[in-house]
Parts: sequence; C-alpha cells; structure tokens
Amino acid sequence: MGKESHFTSQKPRMFVRGIEGDYGLKRELARLRSQPRVIRGRELKFNDGPQTFSRHYVEPIDGLTQTLHIHLEEYAPDGHNQKHGHVNEAAFYILDGEGYEIHDGVRYDWKAGDVVVVHNNCVHQHFNASTTQPARALVLKTKPMFMFMNMLFQKTVEPRPTTPVPGHENVKAREEEENYNHEE
Repeated sequence: MGKESHFTSQKPRMFVRGIEGDYGLKRELARLRSQPRVIRGRELKFNDGPQTFSRHYVEPIDGLTQTLHIHLEEYAPDGHNQKHGHVNEAAFYILDGEGYEIHDGVRYDWKAGDVVVVHNNCVHQHFNASTTQPARALVLKTKPMFMFMNMLFQKTVEPRPTTPVPGHENVKAREEEENYNHEE
C-alpha cells in the first residue's frame, strides 16, 4: 500500500499556526477604547460598481474591532458581484429587494428580512433577481479574526463585473436615500 494522502486519510489532523506579536492587553484595551463607537454611514461613500456597490463601516484595516468586518452591499437591478470563496464565514441580512445566491453550485433564493449564511470555504456569488429595483444587504464577517490567526485565504473565481447591466448604465448607489423600502 502506498503513502497515505491527506485527501484520503482517516487519521485526525490538527492545524496549528503560531500566533505571535507584540500584544499587551492593557495597551490594546486602551487603543480599542480610544476608537469611535459610532460610525456615521452618511459620512461614508459607496465604492466599486457598476453592478455591485460597497460601503465599508468596519474593516480589518481600520483597527476598530478585532473580530468583525461590516459593510453594506447594494446590487444594481439584474446585477451581481464576483464569484469567490474565502475561509471566513459571512452573514448577509437582506435589507431590501429580492435575489439569490449560488453556493457551491446550489441556488438559494432570498428577499428582504432574510439572513443568508455563507459558510467557510464556500464558492459563492450574489445576484439581484429584480430587473427594476436595487437590493441591499448588511454583511457581517469574522475576517479580522481569521487574519489575526494567519488563516485568511481568499480566491476570486470570476471577477466583479466592470460593465453595467445593459439597460442600467446610469445606476448609482443610493447614497442619500432615507427610505430603502421599495414597493413594486
């Protein structure tokens, strides 16, 4: 019998990486307590586009939190984002609109008020099913914790569209809108 492969092994495996660094609890608590506790969404602008727009409230680079990445996604009518996968989980609270996900080849439909869970290592893509209305989702991820543990791996399978959906060339993210409830 040949060597045992990690793909077929029945032996329990443990993956451990060293977590090292200059970390003093008192200093870190003081740093965290000095950070803003309220992030004003109106002061943040959407980026990306033209089919999917993002407004980042808390992300790893800003150091506001140790475990959360929070952003708002807006999908143009008939729009979609990149097909991708990552180690960290994500939860999408659907604020408005209707659409669907493709997770590892399986379709999951959603609408306003639903929560979509993207599991670890799932190749996925988000789609707006409406041809006339945008859709929005508040996204919460554990990405900073995975980065801290040196376990963050991401892969883009299909890039984010760089051209608008035909017929929706002038779609912009709803920067200043106060009522996000759309009625058909």
